[in-house]
Amino acid sequence: MKERKSDGSRQLSYRIHTRLTKEKYDELSDLLGQSRSLHSLSELLRNILDNKKIIIETCDVSLNKVMEELSAIRKELQAIGVNINQVTHAFHQTDMQDEKLFQALEIVKIYQQADLKVTELFAIIANLSKKWLPK
Repeated sequence: MKERKSDGSRQLSYRIHTRLTKEKYDELSDLLGQSRSLHSLSELLRNILDNKKIIIETCDVSLNKVMEELSAIRKELQAIGVNINQVTHAFHQTDMQDEKLFQALEIVKIYQQADLKVTELFAIIANLSKKWLPK
């Protein structure tokens, strides 16, 4: 059997056999599943024995809905920005005062829409900060 090297300089030449309870095996398997850098249970156990850091990534499913809301607000704000650019362009293209007044009133309406979305965004951020930031 070929001997393996873990980090280039140390040879792993001693084999240890052990048994685990189902609960401990499941716990270690869960740890392995949550880590992106570890690829095998043996590698996880070596890291534990060597007191190395084990980086575990967690995903809070309660944030899925919040992320969808934030994404929707982002898209709406982008669309509002495009509308503002179009109205501003039309404002600068015309020489008629009545048309410029109409365009200015249109921009006011669009900015009010943007204000509502930004207020909604701040409410979501406030809720997130209550949940995740220390007091």
